[in-house]
Amino acid sequence: MRTLIVSDLHLGSASRSDVLRSAELREPLLDAIGDVDRLILLGDVLELRHGPPREALAVARPFFEEVGRALTGRELVVIAGNHDYPLMASWRAHRDEQEAPKRLGVEQLLAAEQASPMLHRLAQWASPARLTAAYPGMWVRPDVYAMHGHYLDCHLTVPTLERLSVGAMGRLLNRPPWALASVEDYETVTAPVYAWRHEVARYVGTGVALNGVGTVHAWRALGGGGDARRGRAGRAARGGRRGTTAGNRRLAAAWAAAWRDLRRRALVGGFTLTVAALNRAGLGPLRTDISAGELRRAGLRAMGEVAVRLGLDGAYVVFGHTHRAGPLPGDRQSEWQGERQPTTSSAAPRLVNAGCWTYDAAFLTPVSGESPYWPGTCVLVEDSGPPVLVRLLSERSHAQLWPLPA
Repeated sequence: MRTLIVSDLHLGSASRSDVLRSAELREPLLDAIGDVDRLILLGDVLELRHGPPREALAVARPFFEEVGRALTGRELVVIAGNHDYPLMASWRAHRDEQEAPKRLGVEQLLAAEQASPMLHRLAQWASPARLTAAYPGMWVRPDVYAMHGHYLDCHLTVPTLERLSVGAMGRLLNRPPWALASVEDYETVTAPVYAWRHEVARYVGTGVALNGVGTVHAWRALGGGGDARRGRAGRAARGGRRGTTAGNRRLAAAWAAAWRDLRRRALVGGFTLTVAALNRAGLGPLRTDISAGELRRAGLRAMGEVAVRLGLDGAYVVFGHTHRAGPLPGDRQSEWQGERQPTTSSAAPRLVNAGCWTYDAAFLTPVSGESPYWPGTCVLVEDSGPPVLVRLLSERSHAQLWPLPA
């Protein structure tokens, strides 16, 4: 069975960065679907943290209708992530009401109507494809497991808002990261955080502090983006500034760079003290390194930790969540393996990230398709052999992917 895995669509994003809201940009994916037996949407399919669900559903409907027609008679699997956690709400509520619920494993397979009314609606739109659900992941093949990967936030050393939230919940419930050993454990510390954030979004559009944009702004302010090439990605899409002389632009750029450097130095000093305080408060371990390289390494270390703790030794583990596709040519292969357990003869888990379908200029360079965060990546799993990364939008330009106006 040929399976295509796509992650982090974020349909309905308030920033309109979700490229699959564009009919023209859906075409390469719809073409790729024609050659597979199954499509897995690997979490954060809907953006349910930016506002009421009806807003995301309105954007998602054309996508699901077109995918359903392209997949006629074949299987479409939806796995929930942290941004569309309510897609499994009914199943969770029913399980909570059971007198002796079965312990959660790494794969729960559900009919759409069991999962939630929202997912049942998606299934109706996707007909004549057969939509089912899985959580927190599923076995694609006996040696390939796919999950969104949001559990990695429990082990992340980068102090994101999500990491601090689950860290605080773990401390409150006496579930430190090193004690997590099952799906039940991870759900205990993450579910309350997700539930609160989604309840807020149901009634009002969330601001930058809660919708993820604030984390990106903070990362850029602290110099996490590295060189200035990333800052020019957005200008490449918008066509640059007009109406000023080259000399004035250079002078303005020099003053702006000097001001950014001064501000960054002040912020970094305060950031270092803050991280130290968070570690003393028991929310760590956290590190002050937030470079692009450390974002990659920290995410892979954390996902490798999750894979080992869930007993996925020896498997390929396909995940999303971090939006950073890989391994790509030039990546250090050793980073994409979890730690091998001395108590087992199995090999270490091998990690594969499915990337994303969102355009975020903060993580991109001016060269189209160059960044590992460039949207349009998916993973193809055949009957045998390693999962293969496929980049469907690498030839598109910044201008073609720039968020559509409202």
